[in-house]
Amino acid sequence: MWHDRAMAEQMSIALLTREYPPMIYGGAGVHVGQLVPQLRDLIDVEVHCMGEARPGATAHAEDYPAEANAAFRVFGADLSMAAAVGPVDLVHSHTWYANLAGHLAGLYQDIPHVVTAHSLEPHRPWKAEQLGGGYRLSSWAERTAFEAADAVIAVSDGMRADTLASYRDLDPAKVHVVRNGIDPDEFAPDPGRNHLAELGIDLDRPTVVFVGRITRQKGLIHLVRAAAELDPEAQLVLLAGAPDTPEIAREIGDAFARLRQTREHVVWIERMLPREQVRQVLSRATIFACPSVYEPLGIVNLEAMACETAVVASAVGGIPEVVVDGETGLLVPYQPERAGDDQYVAEFEADLAAKINSLLRDPDRAARFGRAGRQRCIDEFSWSKIAAETVDVYHAAITRHAG
Repeated sequence: MWHDRAMAEQMSIALLTREYPPMIYGGAGVHVGQLVPQLRDLIDVEVHCMGEARPGATAHAEDYPAEANAAFRVFGADLSMAAAVGPVDLVHSHTWYANLAGHLAGLYQDIPHVVTAHSLEPHRPWKAEQLGGGYRLSSWAERTAFEAADAVIAVSDGMRADTLASYRDLDPAKVHVVRNGIDPDEFAPDPGRNHLAELGIDLDRPTVVFVGRITRQKGLIHLVRAAAELDPEAQLVLLAGAPDTPEIAREIGDAFARLRQTREHVVWIERMLPREQVRQVLSRATIFACPSVYEPLGIVNLEAMACETAVVASAVGGIPEVVVDGETGLLVPYQPERAGDDQYVAEFEADLAAKINSLLRDPDRAARFGRAGRQRCIDEFSWSKIAAETVDVYHAAITRHAG
């Protein structure tokens, strides 16, 4: 690792992202929000984001061309972002939304470009549902930036393998693994109950919680279907909002309505909650359920584990690098390539329900998993460690670019 602090402090970078606190909606935004303060302890960082103005960053509007497909509006913000990057040693972009800006800024200034792979467009074909032809544009931007980058950061070993499989022209030597992290002081067990009462959560029932956006990737439809087989006395709480499309919103709404006809004790909160409320809900949960069909790492699992909550999750992407099966939770096998096989999907949903029920019926085991999960967060996923590893990648990218 690059431990020469004096040398590191001479480095200046521009970090480019769509999301930045307080306006964040996904794991990439959480990642950037946690990473930047730690990086600023080591190097000089300017941040460029998209959307509304906010402290600590320069914001670029996604409003040109006004009536165009969302991908074109993102590209408009990318051009603004690339032109605004100051004289820095390196540019670092997060997600396809900012990859084009990073690629252009790197070319224009002849400086290294580092990309962080939070997800991969080839693994998210459902995005065509949301973006239409814009999905081909987002895929082009991602591929172009990845293949030209001086370094690619994958947030898990699984993501590194997927990146190299998706972009076969990439030199494996420039693809580095730096895992996502968690702040165990921000996410910690919260014994408070005031927010739970406000949200209509029954304090006297074993509880299964889901937190996430309503998107194909998060697999919420599978949990809603599986919930028909959960123990009748268990409570299901869904903190699920921001649907990608009206079609998926209707699909989840219809499935939830059918579920309400067959069981009681279900709560659906259709808005993104403040983090202090999410923390209290996670701390109260008996089990956190993560039925994702694609997940590069899954910060939300770390958030649940840091709150001492056992996790039942699909064994996809980087999730097995976070959730240790039989120690911090239970994993449910899932093969994304069989998503069109109705019988296979039904078996996955039945397995998901069975593993949730096994922990609902053994609360002592669930509690042991929760305690082990929090300790794993503390030992393996600190943001200070991640920031230092990220600076090491910057150093490698600068060396590569100079060569």
